[in-house]
Amino acid sequence: MSWFDFDWVDAFSDRAFGGNGCAVVHSGAHLPEQVCTAFVRETSLVECTFTGPSDIADIRVRYFLASREIPFAGHPTIATVSAIRARGLVEGDTMTLETGAGIVRICLNGDEIEMTQVAPEFGVQVPPDLVAAAIGLPPSAIISPPQMVSTGLPFCITVLRDHAALRAARLHQDPLRQVAQTAGYAGSDMAEPFLVTLKGATELGDTFSRLLLAPPSPPEDPFTGSATGAMAAYLWKYGLMHKDSFVAEQGHDMGRPGQAVVTRVGPPDAMTGIKVSGRGFVLMRGQADLPDNLR
Repeated sequence: MSWFDFDWVDAFSDRAFGGNGCAVVHSGAHLPEQVCTAFVRETSLVECTFTGPSDIADIRVRYFLASREIPFAGHPTIATVSAIRARGLVEGDTMTLETGAGIVRICLNGDEIEMTQVAPEFGVQVPPDLVAAAIGLPPSAIISPPQMVSTGLPFCITVLRDHAALRAARLHQDPLRQVAQTAGYAGSDMAEPFLVTLKGATELGDTFSRLLLAPPSPPEDPFTGSATGAMAAYLWKYGLMHKDSFVAEQGHDMGRPGQAVVTRVGPPDAMTGIKVSGRGFVLMRGQADLPDNLR
């Protein structure tokens, strides 16, 4: 057993209990997957990160759900940089992260942390009736063809007609498994539809979103930075967002309001990246006594 410093950060928020929480375990990137996923389950958070040295970037970051490791995630990136910055471990206004999805470039603008997600990849379109069944809504609630999109992590981007439909959505796991199979992710926990409406939760917002999660994760994600990048790419590709930069909101109905500024890199038909920026609030700091393996 060894003691590891950690910071518990509320990402995409500038206050306690806003946005999405993430525990950042410093110098823990060498720990095995089963220890890291057990730690996530212990925290009851959606994701946690474990950092370590890198030969190709300023720092290496590993991302974990309660079930497995994933290549990249948005709110844990904001949380990780917030934690590193709060401990005085970063100098200057730029840094790079080594992730499973490649090198992620970070710019620090005052309290804002801006990450440049990789160029979007557009995958298969999923039948609207199948997605509608997975979220318990009629197909008419979906106003644009659902599609798998990734800016580091794939999501089924699903545009809903209004806030009423967004709030009425409930996840149903049998049709969700069919969505995953159709999308090419059979047996995966990565096919939950990312639901978005073209009206903010507040007057400042341009979009309002939800991500409902399947077990063993918590039922809903308060703010999803990686899906926000994928969602923005989808809106720009299909002409549903006319601003080059907009404000995305999520988590308000959970009592955990979160907000990000999303900016396109390149023209809508040839995007080379998606910039997502937000703030982080370090809520707790402590140490965790973690084993090198689980027997």
